[in-house]
Amino acid sequence: MWALLSLAIGSFGIGMTEFTVMGLLPDIAGALLPNQSAADPDAAIAQAGWLISLYALGVVVGAPTIAGLVARFPRHRVMVVLALALTVFNALTVIAPNFELVAVSRFLAGLPHGAYFGIGALVAADVLGPGRRAQGVAFVLTGLTVANVVGVPAGTYLGQQFGWRVAFGVVAAIFALATICIAVFVPRAPGRPGRTLRAELGVFRIPQVWFTLGIGSIGFGGFFAVYSYVAPLVTEVADAPQAVVPLVLVGMGLGMTVGNLLGGHLSDVNLRRTLLLGLAVLAVSLAVLAVTAVWIWALAIMVFVVGAVSSALSPAIQTRLMDVAGDNQSIAAALNHSALNIGNSLGAALGGAVIAAGWGFVAPPWVGAALAAAGLAIAFTAYGVERRRGVPIVYAHSSTSAE
Repeated sequence: MWALLSLAIGSFGIGMTEFTVMGLLPDIAGALLPNQSAADPDAAIAQAGWLISLYALGVVVGAPTIAGLVARFPRHRVMVVLALALTVFNALTVIAPNFELVAVSRFLAGLPHGAYFGIGALVAADVLGPGRRAQGVAFVLTGLTVANVVGVPAGTYLGQQFGWRVAFGVVAAIFALATICIAVFVPRAPGRPGRTLRAELGVFRIPQVWFTLGIGSIGFGGFFAVYSYVAPLVTEVADAPQAVVPLVLVGMGLGMTVGNLLGGHLSDVNLRRTLLLGLAVLAVSLAVLAVTAVWIWALAIMVFVVGAVSSALSPAIQTRLMDVAGDNQSIAAALNHSALNIGNSLGAALGGAVIAAGWGFVAPPWVGAALAAAGLAIAFTAYGVERRRGVPIVYAHSSTSAE
């Protein structure tokens, strides 16, 4: 349990560093782009938004690259190095003197993100054993969901009151704590000395891996189509005060926490059913949200539901990737987070496009429902191909301890 808690501390820090910046963009723009901020505040905030995109780009690039390169090393040592890298790169964000260097530090901070979650998921699966793999994955991800409830609001408050650098200083301290805890509590295990990056890249020759990445990047993108535009849904559609927005976001974070833990249990019971039913329920929930968003109480309830259902899918997708990847476990587990960040960009971009087209702020939930339905179609196709080829639903590589 201490090993899983140590990993969860790091995932809590990742949740803070990824999402706190969103609430501090005006502060960052004012501090790092003072001239532009004085002349055109909106343009300065838009430029500061590149810090979010650069972090996501770091995740997409770093997840497969780092995971493939470190596959031959003992996982506990890899996790210590990744947590230390997160500590250093977030500390660089604190001390970087100008916007350009802060942008570089944000890209660097994103590089270990996917590998941390991916290899951490394999460690958690080994700790809990074959019958509870998804629950181990979910426990590690719990730090990320709890960060949305506690860490991000706290980090945003600290940044607004004491300066945005203070918020990232706290994040760096959390990663330092995670580094120490991982070094002390995560059990030692031998690596795979003969494993190379080229061998790990063989994962891209497995069709089921592509199907699962499609589910993550498209189906899960439905969640981000809504998450990115919760604030205008609250203020413009439900006509609620701006002060209600943080409360609705906390409700979404609570839903994500509950759904993540429930999804881990359900995935261990029946992974296929959890994945297919979860995508179907997500599509329906997003459609209901679009219809009922004019009532703030209904909006709050459905945001909670959407958060819960989407997070229940996360350990299911992660476990599915581990199942279909064969011997390419490290890179496959990390690729899940590349897929989710692509989903983040896709959902936010399409949601913004329909708003810009004049379709209103209820359009993003409809886009989300369509993306979730597309993810469901991909999942049905994947299982259909698997069934026709006579490949069993539960793979021989369900346990990663043999590695």
